[in-house]
Amino acid sequence: MPSPRFGRLPPERRAQLLSVARGRLARGADAASYNQIIAESGISKTTAYLYFDGKEDLVAEVWRDLLERLGAVLGPWRPAASATDFWRQLSSASDALRRHLGSHPDDLGLLAQAQAQARADPSPLDGWFVDLVDNGVALSVIRDDLPRPLLVAATAAVFRVIDAHVLERLVRGRPVDAEPGWALLRGLWAAPMKPRRRKRGRSR
Repeated sequence: MPSPRFGRLPPERRAQLLSVARGRLARGADAASYNQIIAESGISKTTAYLYFDGKEDLVAEVWRDLLERLGAVLGPWRPAASATDFWRQLSSASDALRRHLGSHPDDLGLLAQAQAQARADPSPLDGWFVDLVDNGVALSVIRDDLPRPLLVAATAAVFRVIDAHVLERLVRGRPVDAEPGWALLRGLWAAPMKPRRRKRGRSR
């Protein structure tokens, strides 16, 4: 983890360093030399090592910052009072995230890189999915016949698949239709239909 002293940097210097690192990491590993990042940020190599042990620590801080900002874009999951409110809130969060990525190409590039690398580290957003599923189950929007941890993991996995599809289209500048993703989630969350009992024919 980055040294706690990183937080003692003036906010503008800290933001500059993260911005440069974010931009280079979004362009891929070849553009993300540690020495180039700190040089472009106007920080000497000696000073940089006061805050990070190396590139791995800096990358971890970039990801922490990104996920924190995306969490702020989504906002906390607030328990909905009805199924209609549930879907409205989910759609609103999705739209807000899409708008943010459309206006922050470095964040979009970083997420696209993460999808390509199949990043599986625990995320600060995991709690958001727990709250989402708990609320959905309470409203009978989400089935309750499966273990809750399985539902949360499956929901997060489907969101990752949807995100990969959306990110690919955003990176290419193509329009995004949200409905297929919602249909996929509705299919995952729908309770299984109970088999109908066959009516016995009347004996003659």
